[in-house]
Amino acid sequence: MTAVVQTPTRALRRTYSRWTALVVLCAGTLMTILDGNIVTVAMPAIQSDLGFSGPGLAWVVNAYLIPFGGLLLLVGRLGDLVGRKRMFAAGLAVFTAASVMCGVATSQGTLIAARALQGVGGAMTAAVVLGMLVALFPEPREQARAIAVFSAVGAAGGALGTFLGGALTQALNWHWIFLINLPIGIVALLAAIRVLDAEDGEGLGRGADYPGAALVTGALMLTVYVIVGSGDREPATTLVLALAALALFTAFTLRQARAARPLLRLRLFGSRLLSGANAVQVLMIATMYGFQFLGALYVQRVLGFGEFLTGTAFLPAPIAIGVLMLGLSARTIGRFGPYRVLLAGLALIVAGMALLSRAPADGSYAADVLPPLLSLSVGFAAAMPALTGLAMSGAREEDAGLASGLFNTTQVVGGSLGLAVLSVVAAGRTEGLLEGGAGLVAATATAEGYQLAFRVGAGIAAAALVLAAVVLRPRARG
Repeated sequence: MTAVVQTPTRALRRTYSRWTALVVLCAGTLMTILDGNIVTVAMPAIQSDLGFSGPGLAWVVNAYLIPFGGLLLLVGRLGDLVGRKRMFAAGLAVFTAASVMCGVATSQGTLIAARALQGVGGAMTAAVVLGMLVALFPEPREQARAIAVFSAVGAAGGALGTFLGGALTQALNWHWIFLINLPIGIVALLAAIRVLDAEDGEGLGRGADYPGAALVTGALMLTVYVIVGSGDREPATTLVLALAALALFTAFTLRQARAARPLLRLRLFGSRLLSGANAVQVLMIATMYGFQFLGALYVQRVLGFGEFLTGTAFLPAPIAIGVLMLGLSARTIGRFGPYRVLLAGLALIVAGMALLSRAPADGSYAADVLPPLLSLSVGFAAAMPALTGLAMSGAREEDAGLASGLFNTTQVVGGSLGLAVLSVVAAGRTEGLLEGGAGLVAATATAEGYQLAFRVGAGIAAAALVLAAVVLRPRARG
């Protein structure tokens, strides 16, 4: 009789513990995602205060992205070896300390170095989260709900960063966009130590293929560097650096094929779902990240919004994403399947970018920004959880940490690619109109530059839709 009473109690406690752990994982993820976007609106204030040049200012973003994207695979594998909880907690500690360094920085060099350290901590935290989530929720229906919650926090966090960046910068100063992480980081770290289940991992004795780690880390860092700095250097230099990155990737692949304990098991890429989902994600995130950056610039430079008003203008995005992902996403995926939900979401992203490409110099927020913003938000709210579920369903349990690191890596590569390509397209079009004697005023030329960039973004999203439709189509059983 006692056993009958205690069993549901233990099950209830276990359920509560797992969902509490999910909250902790989401809190840590939210910090890293916020800091990828929160600096966007604060960039002019940082430039004025610390005296950055135009090209130098880009390194406030690049210094974070390069180590973040470059280290994800390595720390994902190390998380499997030493235990994902240890890696997650250590990443929170590093990220929080680096945030304080950013907040008290009074020179360009200090801020850039601290941003790089933030990228290291962010990689340590982000690389293991999906692997921990899949292990916490092995049952498909609960896993879909957990992924929806996690994706909602991640997606809404990106848009929320724009709002917080504007609000904190205007109300206080840019230092507080980093210092706000101190109380959040301390609470998240203490909660992680207390709530997350300890796991021993495979042990460092199993090895992490350190030569392979050096090759892939160098290749990824160089790739991100090539992408984010492509607009500031000669094309020939970019080509040489791209070839160097390709050579490092080739050497890494050969190393993995022969290593006794490879860092990246090449069999992962034999999974159609995992490989296809990561490829689709590169294109989708490229579109969304480019929109977040250029959309904020359009609102500021063309419509004349201030910092706080710009942040407020993008506030409907995290609200819509959070409501849809938490309230409908898992239920919708359960009813229609991730493939159909993904295609519907990508179609809305294409439509949103197409609408935004018509935004004129004399446009208005209500008519030209809000409708595409909502279309993009709803589309992303549908597509991201479906894509995440498809990607992780293609990985074995022992590869969960590595698959998580890979999925996060393609997010960074996609975001860097979208930012670089769409920024170069917009700037090139604007400069061409102003220097070509078209007789346009600066605001009109700037708006036309953004219009062309948004059309390119719509094309990238359409490519993601076609790729998903072909590669991720469910195979008939039998």
